[in-house]
Amino acid sequence: MSTESRRDFHRLYELLALLGNAASESVLPLSGKMRLGELRVARLAKKLTPILTSTKQLSQRLQDAIQRSGLIREGDRVGVAVSGGADSVAQLLLLIALQKKIGITLSVLHFNHKLRGGAADGDEKFVGALAQKYKLPFYAAAAAVKSIAKDDKANLEATARRLRYAFFSETASEHHLDKIAVAHTADDQAETVLAHILRGSGLAGLGGIHPQVDKIVRPLLYASRANLRLYLKAHKQTWREDATNRDTTKTRARIRKKLIPLLKREFQPRIVEHLTSLSNHAREDDTLLQYLAEEGLRNSLEMIPGGARIRIADLLPPGPVQPTRGQIQEGRSAEQVAPMGLSGRLVRLIVSSVKRAHLGKAKNNSAVGEFSALHVRQVLELARHGKTGSSLTLPGNIEVRRHRDALVFCVKQSAGLSAREYEYKIDSLPELHTIRVPELGCVFRFTIIDWHPQRGETRLSGEVLDGARLNFPLTLRSWRHGDRFCATGHSKPEKLKRLFNERGIDRWQRTGWPVVVTGKDLAWSRSFGASAKFAAHDGTKTGIVIVEEKFL
Repeated sequence: MSTESRRDFHRLYELLALLGNAASESVLPLSGKMRLGELRVARLAKKLTPILTSTKQLSQRLQDAIQRSGLIREGDRVGVAVSGGADSVAQLLLLIALQKKIGITLSVLHFNHKLRGGAADGDEKFVGALAQKYKLPFYAAAAAVKSIAKDDKANLEATARRLRYAFFSETASEHHLDKIAVAHTADDQAETVLAHILRGSGLAGLGGIHPQVDKIVRPLLYASRANLRLYLKAHKQTWREDATNRDTTKTRARIRKKLIPLLKREFQPRIVEHLTSLSNHAREDDTLLQYLAEEGLRNSLEMIPGGARIRIADLLPPGPVQPTRGQIQEGRSAEQVAPMGLSGRLVRLIVSSVKRAHLGKAKNNSAVGEFSALHVRQVLELARHGKTGSSLTLPGNIEVRRHRDALVFCVKQSAGLSAREYEYKIDSLPELHTIRVPELGCVFRFTIIDWHPQRGETRLSGEVLDGARLNFPLTLRSWRHGDRFCATGHSKPEKLKRLFNERGIDRWQRTGWPVVVTGKDLAWSRSFGASAKFAAHDGTKTGIVIVEEKFL
């Protein structure tokens, strides 16, 4: 055997040993006669060299991905989440190799879920030793996840994730970290997309794991688990194995251990790559649709006390419910058909807005219920075919009611008037008087004006009160059943409820409806302006303008 062939053989032997695939039939002791033919050596070397090359390229590919995506920027303080598993350890080593090149500062984060007894504590010690080896700050925390999930009557995995990411967020704030790097891989992305497909998913679910959400970044979504393990072996770095990842009673493990190998073997060897590509395209399309939906709601959604209101014409597109491709070709433009796909997204955004405005951020998302595709269909069906007064209840204590040509989304606990009752006394009025009404999220500004010279200011409210006709103290309060109001152009007072009905103001909009009372009479009301009895007239010298503004 030539010198060059012997050198190739030595390289091949080391590579096979590195991969853990040394076999007696293909690799013999280096001392003694070599019985493996040169052709055999060349073929095996050609087959396995790309694998070794890929481990050398990982660092460069990571640097390219970071610079191209902007996930991590020069000067960033990056906390690297390390569980002790191969993926997170490989990510740590890769970022350590790059930190001087891209100008970042690293620290190590570890969260102990206390789910695996001594093994979990061993993971924490392992990661702590790794951080110490590379002289990196180490931040760790622990929580009895199983006990917490039981107390909250919540899913174990969801609770673990919630607590883990809460730790990341708190640590980032406390130690001024710009990013938290989490080691999700291309394989994780493929498994996530498949899990969503099997569960039943729309475009958002096909988007899978996002490369960045706030401070959380995932720079390894391009990399495979196999290459990361090769990288660790090449650097003689050990890692910890989590036995629960092999538990095929769990859907995720079955997808990893059974479904993906089957798809690779029987259907498509590049299934992971293709699913990753699908998720990238889905996220791009989802981002565009989300932008269009948010823009659509900007001018069409009316936030009201306790909820939100939208005209059905703004929620549903005109024309057939389900246009076909043929209909598009026969003359309907993409712009005419596109809103059809936005209706469900609009519903989700409205529900999210109502929950955010009136429920706040729940500590446990499961407590407010899961809003599903079925609920979206039910809301759209109510919009298409529901009658005035018909309603349905959604998870999270949200009620949707059809009222004439609109849908009203309301938090049920806030629908009653008692939740929005308020009363503020006004003993006197300086030139400008402001009253904040937290119950409505509004500010009311009372401005005294000289009526004739400043008549143009009436455009702010449409009506002006005659200051001389008012008796102090005034009261700004929520309307009550039985209130009577004499609207401009009327000769006698009518029940405010009747005026609401004439104007098409539904019961959600009426909740907390503001009025100004002088003595026993209503002098002013939202939308109706000044009462005919107290409105400014030709003889008015001092006018009072009332302007309602939302909190900034």
